[in-house]
Amino acid sequence: MEHTPPPFFKRGPAPLVRLAFFASLSLALLVLDARFRYAETLRQSLTLLAQPLQEIAMLPGAFAERIAAYFSSQVQLNEENAALRRRLVEASTSAQRLQAALAESEQLKRLEGAAQRRRTRGVAAEILYNARDPYARKVIVDRGTQHGVRLGSPVVDEIGVVGQVTRTHGAASEVTLLIDKDQAIPVQVARNGLRAVAFGTGVSGQLELRYMASNAEIEAGDRLVTSGLDGVYPPGLAVATVSRVERDAASSFARILCQPAAGVERGRYVLILETETRAVSNPETATPEREPGAGKSRRPRKKAADGR
Repeated sequence: MEHTPPPFFKRGPAPLVRLAFFASLSLALLVLDARFRYAETLRQSLTLLAQPLQEIAMLPGAFAERIAAYFSSQVQLNEENAALRRRLVEASTSAQRLQAALAESEQLKRLEGAAQRRRTRGVAAEILYNARDPYARKVIVDRGTQHGVRLGSPVVDEIGVVGQVTRTHGAASEVTLLIDKDQAIPVQVARNGLRAVAFGTGVSGQLELRYMASNAEIEAGDRLVTSGLDGVYPPGLAVATVSRVERDAASSFARILCQPAAGVERGRYVLILETETRAVSNPETATPEREPGAGKSRRPRKKAADGR
């Protein structure tokens, strides 16, 4: 009967011996490989075999890096887009301000040119805001009595009449527009000199010639200018253009509507003209000069009783 131990209990060389053996073998292989390149082919073959495994092992890291790069790029793109939008808004705002400034400059130049053409002196004023009364067509300008503005001064733009100064303060004035229902201006038809009075209707962009006979020589398209009879508005200023003439056989007067020529409700700058007060004598109230001796009454001579 054999008394050999089972394979599980069989023990080979001691671990220290095996460590020394494999260490010596490794050193020998390293020396041989470094000197004679015996393992170069084997190393290349193992590298080729291990490359797919390396790529598979690197896939999770590469995938994670790509995801991080994607999100970081998205964040960067969003920030760049937001910055570009802000710049675009700033550039658009600057461009709009530049355009507004150019438009204001052109309007001021036109106002100056209009004043020179009319040979009248005036004060350029800026419209600050509309009057608080919603039923009145009035604006407030930034020129007042300290700038030489007087009550009743006509207000024009580069095209024609805008309105009239109806209230003055130290540094501001109230201008009533032509379309105000309480405003009236004497005009005449430039084509034939027919005189009339244009009244405001309170409606935006509309004037009316009232008390005009049905057979009056006026038609759509006629240009109306100031007649200068009121002594306030200089003659020849553009006021409106006749837009519609309605004649009714049952009425003695025609209904004539006009479109204001000037920018009554647009624009930012106006020109307040200086008025010259004219003293007009009323012939009815004027006292005639008395001729010498005109106030003396002649007494009839009494005849002498004797016939002398």
